[in-house]
Amino acid sequence: MSAPLLLVSHPLCPYVQRVAIVLQEKGLPFERRDIDLAAKPDWFLRLSPLGKTPVLQVGDEGVIFESSVICEYLEDTALPRLHPANALLRARHRAWMELGSALLNAIGSFYNAGDEERLRQSAADIRRRFEQVEAALDGGPYFAGAEFSLVDAVFGPVLRYFEVFDALQGAADFGFWDGLPKLQRWRAALAQRPSVAAAVAPDYAERLRRFVRARGSALSLRVV
Repeated sequence: MSAPLLLVSHPLCPYVQRVAIVLQEKGLPFERRDIDLAAKPDWFLRLSPLGKTPVLQVGDEGVIFESSVICEYLEDTALPRLHPANALLRARHRAWMELGSALLNAIGSFYNAGDEERLRQSAADIRRRFEQVEAALDGGPYFAGAEFSLVDAVFGPVLRYFEVFDALQGAADFGFWDGLPKLQRWRAALAQRPSVAAAVAPDYAERLRRFVRARGSALSLRVV
């Protein structure tokens, strides 16, 4: 791929992170431009019909929006391949990528929960999904074994949230990781992957703490 790539992003957006991870795994140089989603510039709204990040501008050739579409485009046009060659395994990986997106929705419910009862219900939903992931994992270190895949690119940003959540007051009450050794090993491997680590700025954790504190939710009260 020779066209210059511009990734329009937001510093906390997990969907942006997955695209940044794939770009780096494929060794594609790109410019990253953060925007304020509370004050979207006109040029961004012209690029993004949905008004959401990420958006990938491929030189003068066109613009792609929606993270899953962007990742599949990159998979189709640049090496190394991050999907399995086998069609059934490839479909299975895409299904688990969808579960990763569902987990992001569950996390959104968790940090927006208006009271302690809803917070605990959201935590239980996350825990249930974590148990599903645990059952699908094998020997590691990554989702499909030794090879990093698009599933890993999706789950890296999902699991990164808990670097902050685990440090909040009373975090142990949620029991996210109890009895899930394979998920914990996968989480550690993803955190150490250079592409995953580089997908956010050094101040990501503090930005996320400020974001959660500003929600005015039950979880906000646990931010020290």
